[in-house]
Amino acid sequence: MSMPPDKGADAAMGGGRSRPDKIRCDACPVMCYIAEGRIGACDRYANHGGDLVRLDPLTIIDGIDRADGGDARLVPFLKDSAGPDDWDGDIVQGTRPFVTAVGAGTTYPDYKPAPFIVSQQVDDVDMVTVVTEGIFSYCGVKVKIDTDRHIGHERDVVRVADEPIGHVMTSEYGSKMLSLGGVEHLTGGSKAEGRVTCDALLRLCNRAAVEMVIGEPGHETTIIVQAGRAPVINGVEEKLMRVGCGSAAIGMFARQWVGHVDEVVVVDDHITGVLSEHQAGKLLDVPPTGIRINGRRSTPGRYFNVAEPGTGWGGTDIHDPLTILGDFNPKHARAGLSLLMVSTTGEQYGYFQLDEDLIPQPAAIPDQLRRSADLIAENCEPSVCSVLFMGGAGGSLRAGVTENPVRLTKSVKGALTYVSCGGAEAYVWPGGGITVMVDVMDMPTESFGYVPTPALVAPIEFTMRVSDYDALGGHMSEIRPVTEVLSDRDRRVEGLAGQPDPMASSNYRWSKGDKG
Repeated sequence: MSMPPDKGADAAMGGGRSRPDKIRCDACPVMCYIAEGRIGACDRYANHGGDLVRLDPLTIIDGIDRADGGDARLVPFLKDSAGPDDWDGDIVQGTRPFVTAVGAGTTYPDYKPAPFIVSQQVDDVDMVTVVTEGIFSYCGVKVKIDTDRHIGHERDVVRVADEPIGHVMTSEYGSKMLSLGGVEHLTGGSKAEGRVTCDALLRLCNRAAVEMVIGEPGHETTIIVQAGRAPVINGVEEKLMRVGCGSAAIGMFARQWVGHVDEVVVVDDHITGVLSEHQAGKLLDVPPTGIRINGRRSTPGRYFNVAEPGTGWGGTDIHDPLTILGDFNPKHARAGLSLLMVSTTGEQYGYFQLDEDLIPQPAAIPDQLRRSADLIAENCEPSVCSVLFMGGAGGSLRAGVTENPVRLTKSVKGALTYVSCGGAEAYVWPGGGITVMVDVMDMPTESFGYVPTPALVAPIEFTMRVSDYDALGGHMSEIRPVTEVLSDRDRRVEGLAGQPDPMASSNYRWSKGDKG
C-alpha cells in the first residue's frame, strides 16, 4: 500500500462546511468530508449508505506458536470447513485467538476508548487486550542492510524522489544502518518532503521496495531496500554478508592456509588482516614474508585505511588488490613466495607469486586455496534488509486505554502490561514514555496505513490482567468478550514460529511471584 494522489474526499483541515451528501470522518485530524460511495484521504474509511465504515478487516491471529515457521498467511474461515463436525468446540479451531489492532481503527480525537477492549480467560486468569491503530507523527524506521559495500558516509542524507527522508547512521558489524523518517521529516520540512517521507515509510513497513539515493551529486549510491530481501546497490543485488572483518577471517581460517601458501591478506575496508603478522599466524609458526601494506597499522597483522570505502573488494574502492601492497622487504621476501588475497566474503580472491624482482605476478590458484575461499563464502550469511518500525505512543493511544495515561506507562515499565504490534513482540525502550520498536517481518502483511497530516498508522496492543486494567483506571465498561468481537468478516492469519504469545503468563511480573 502506498499513498495515492487522489482520494475523492475533501480534507477539512481546521474546519469547513459539511455538504448534505457527505459525512464527516473524525478518525484523524484531517476530518475528511466523504461523499456517498467514496473513500477518505487515507484509504481506510468510506461512506457506505451514510455510515462511516472501516475498509480493512480486523486481523485475528489464530495460534501464536507455529511448528513449521514461515510467514504469516491467510487461513480459511471456520465457515469454509467441510461441515459442523469439523468444529472441536473452540472459538477458533484448535487455537486461541489474539485480536490485533490491524484494521481496528483509531481512538482519535483522544477522549474515546480504544475501538476494541477484548477479554478472554487464559489458564484460569482473566486477561484483557486493548486494541487500537495509533496515529504516529513521532515515528520512523531503522534499516539494517547486510553488506560490506559502501553506501554512504555517516550522516549522509538519504533521498527519495529528490526529497530528504533520513540519513546514514553508524555502521554495525557487517551491516550498514539507516535512520529514516521522524517528525522532522514528516512535519518539519516542506509539504513535499513530508508526503514523500510518509509514503516511503509506509511502503517500507508494508514490505514493499523503495529506491533511495544516498550522498551528494558525484558521490551518490542508489540502493533498493525491501524488508526481508537482499539490497540492490547501484543495480547489483548483494549476495553475502561478510563472515567477519579481515582480522577475524585470518583467525577463523588460518589453519586452512598454513602449509599451502606463504602469505594471506584478507582485504577489508575496516580491518585488513595479514596472516604472517597476525597473532594466529605467529602461534602457527608462519614465518615473516616481508610484506608491506599501504595502510595504518593498528596492531600486528591488522591494518586500517588501506583504501577508500567503495563497492569493490571488502567494501573498499579497489578492484585490483595489489594496489594496497607496498614493496616487499628483501630481508624476508624471496622469489617464488606465494600470496593469497581474498575478500571478507570470499567472493573475490587472487593468487600470486613473487618474481625475481619481488613483484607479485598472477598465477593459477591451487585447489586447496580455492576451497578456502569457498569456505569463507559458505560461512557468510545471505545479505538481507531488515526494517524496524519505531514510534512513540502518545496521548491518543494511552487515553484510549485509561483516563489516567501515566498509569499505563508505569504498568508497561513495571511488566504488568505487555506491548505488541500486530501481535508481534515489540521492544519497549527504557526511560520515559512508551517508545516501541518492532520488526515488520514479524507482523501481518499490510499492517500499516497513513493519514495525510502526514503520519503513519500502526497497530498496537496492550495486554494485561483484568484486575490490573481496573487498577490503572481502564475503561472497564467497554470490555467485550472475545466471542462478541470475532466475525466472518475478520482476516485470519497464523502466528509466526518463535513469536511469544502476548497473553502468556511468562510475560508478566506477577507470574514470577512478584506482587509489587
